[in-house]
Amino acid sequence: MPENPATERRRRVIVAGHEGDLDGARAGLTDADGVVRAAALGAVARLGALDAQALLVALSDPDAAVRRRALELSPAVGNPQGPTILAEAVRRCLADDDALVVESACWALAERDDRQAVLPIARVAGHHDDTRCREAAVAALGALGEPSGLEAVLAALEDKPTVRRRAVVALAAFEGPEVEAALRRSLEDRDWQVRQSAQILLGEDPS
Repeated sequence: MPENPATERRRRVIVAGHEGDLDGARAGLTDADGVVRAAALGAVARLGALDAQALLVALSDPDAAVRRRALELSPAVGNPQGPTILAEAVRRCLADDDALVVESACWALAERDDRQAVLPIARVAGHHDDTRCREAAVAALGALGEPSGLEAVLAALEDKPTVRRRAVVALAAFEGPEVEAALRRSLEDRDWQVRQSAQILLGEDPS
């Protein structure tokens, strides 16, 4: 059976990235197939040539896989012409229709140490329909460690088990009586992983 044309083009783009062929890698950025465009982003990044303009285009790509790949690569790319432009584009992805894009945006904003993103991330943590997005948002709030994110982390301790696990670990980034009180309450959580994490953070023997 002959190889799918898009699969072959993707292969060529990946090879270009490994062989130093920047023109070949960049050619995939405008390919008709999203799978090829996503691969091209990685190939161009491998060659150290991924810039903010290419990311801005990719972050608004109609294919969610391309947007996710752009977010994964965004922490390593700055924008000397306008530092806020790329940061704002990444933040806008918190409202994406695709849950995996939102999840990736939470991770990327934490990796970029974007303190201005705390409140929109907190909204995802408290209101997104997809558990994975709430998990990622809580983890990002813990990574950023901004006091303004604490309320959302505390609220997440009432969420589903997977979110509560993220929340109790995220509390390590905060301090204060409300944090210790939350950890004490978590010692009685129904989920053993939540209880164990709380014990560790409180310096108690989890055995």
